[in-house]
Amino acid sequence: MKSKNQSITIDGIDKKILRKLMEDARTPILEIARLVGISGAAIHQRLKKLERSGLISGSQCIINPKVLGYTTLAFVGVYLDKTMSHTDAVKMLKRIPEVLECHFTSGNWSLFLKVLSKNNAHLMHILNDDILTISGVLRTETFVSLDQQIDRQLQV
Repeated sequence: MKSKNQSITIDGIDKKILRKLMEDARTPILEIARLVGISGAAIHQRLKKLERSGLISGSQCIINPKVLGYTTLAFVGVYLDKTMSHTDAVKMLKRIPEVLECHFTSGNWSLFLKVLSKNNAHLMHILNDDILTISGVLRTETFVSLDQQIDRQLQV
């Protein structure tokens, strides 16, 4: 398997396969084969090659959080005490299910989070009772998303 930082070269057939699967990951291999013009076995082999390379890693079932009542999305910059280990903070943040993403960043914040909550009161609870109680977290800076305008993957 290639390391995270190595790149691979994909051809036009690989791109067609990937585009179809990005559109609908449940598309049957034989349907993709008909679309691309090669055998189902060849599609299967190419998919295995792409998986081994690390370019693709399975498929996902995407849940609409709004149906479950989660309507407030926020981005939270976290300032850590200089003595606080980033790995210890991340370990504690992993225990908070509403924290969907955590990024090490350059700039003012030590960490940058994507947090999903049911409403503003729920967000305040997550900030005050969960995130700010982590030892070493000095303060947070929160930005509430009013509406997501772009949601996509890298185009191939």
